Amino acid sequence: MIDFRSDTVTRPTQGMLDAMFTAQVGDDVLGDDPTVKALEDKVAAMFGMEAALFCASGTMANQIAIKAQTQPGDEVICHKLSHVYYYEGGGIAMNSGASVCLLEGDQGRITAADVAMHINPPNDPHRPLTRLVSVENTMNKGGGSVYDFGELQHIGEVCKKNGLKYHLDGARLFNALAETNETTKDYGKLFDSISICISKGLGAPVGSVLVGGKDFIFRSRRIRKVYGGGMRQAGYLAAACIYALDNNLERLSEDHRKAKQLETILLSLPYVHTVVPVQTNLVFFSLKPEMPASDFLKKLRDNDIFAMALAPQEIRFVTHLDITDEMMEKVETVLKGMS
Repeated sequence: MIDFRSDTVTRPTQGMLDAMFTAQVGDDVLGDDPTVKALEDKVAAMFGMEAALFCASGTMANQIAIKAQTQPGDEVICHKLSHVYYYEGGGIAMNSGASVCLLEGDQGRITAADVAMHINPPNDPHRPLTRLVSVENTMNKGGGSVYDFGELQHIGEVCKKNGLKYHLDGARLFNALAETNETTKDYGKLFDSISICISKGLGAPVGSVLVGGKDFIFRSRRIRKVYGGGMRQAGYLAAACIYALDNNLERLSEDHRKAKQLETILLSLPYVHTVVPVQTNLVFFSLKPEMPASDFLKKLRDNDIFAMALAPQEIRFVTHLDITDEMMEKVETVLKGMS
């Protein structure tokens, strides 16, 4: 089976399993799981931030961050296709009672000018108080697009000038870092809160980490409890995350290489209409009408290849550590055989 549906489908390697089975654990809800503490300390130090919180998922980390930095009736600025709005089940409304201001943008990326234009006047009682700006890097629905760091800095300046909190959904931030010159500490200096997902490209079976200041993480820990996110012997999962951070960061460029390889193949196929420029490990493309997405996916499945349709004629491939060069050779043969 060759599974391109997501980079969340990976299986733990033997080394990761060994780390999990030998982990020292306690009760994280009671605050005494040493491996969870080690993970939180490790990630906080990576970003140069004061504290961190281990969460069950990226959605949980994002929703906690929004809840901890807004009040009901406030407004969150984000791109209209951002994960915090588009893929988190209406969580901003349900969990935080906040409204959203949805912006347009190139491949899912907003600009400082966009943000400045959409901040509501704080003395206007008819409109919600703008409280938080959320950006996503890499941008999932933008085809894995990477923000220019200078633009992120400009957005940060707008936030500071207007007293707004600034959150980064960094579910695939390490993919972005693999393609740029910035560091985790550069991001830590810029944002009030950052969520990173370790169960995507880094290959852990479960887990995201939320980082920020001590007071913010204290509030976030309380919110995590309310959301049912207090896990007990979570050190077994945290050990997998530590292993992933120690062993799987450098190899992300391999996933990007394979994604670029897919881009080249797809651009040569007569039934492919467009391909979103590939920057990281996400490959978005559309099919011509004569190749319905349902037929395309069935032909893939008949060859034990799996992908995901995001729209009637739009397909997503995601490369990850379980995709080998031998698999890529088979995929190229199958795709070219559909012509």
